[in-house]
Amino acid sequence: MADINNLFFRIRENGAAVYRVDSENRQRRLDMQQIAIANVRNSDVKPHGDQIPTAAERNAIDGWIVERRKLLEERRIDDLKRTTDHLNLSAQWVQTKATDEQINQFADDLLMAMHDLRSVIVRRKADALLKR
Repeated sequence: MADINNLFFRIRENGAAVYRVDSENRQRRLDMQQIAIANVRNSDVKPHGDQIPTAAERNAIDGWIVERRKLLEERRIDDLKRTTDHLNLSAQWVQTKATDEQINQFADDLLMAMHDLRSVIVRRKADALLKR
């Protein structure tokens, strides 16, 4: 019976290439055989070539997908909290240390991005209030 310890997940943009890890061979070295491609967005698991994951491996892959989604969501929220910190630090730097030339290098792009973000947040919050 396979468990997640017998599988290796090589992270890709939308999921992972899944490998079966075998250490029980004559050479006593790790042997990795790709068995599937797992897509985190749609939970699709495609067998690789003629390799078909066992039911236990499929369960382990499905569990990995659930955990990976949780991790990515935690990272997304953490990134936004870091963005807030970075904006605050940037405001302090602009107010206390930035030269006019430095401000001219980024001001227009940053102002547009902040305006866009503000518009999206206000719209989403308004939609949420209307749903209540």
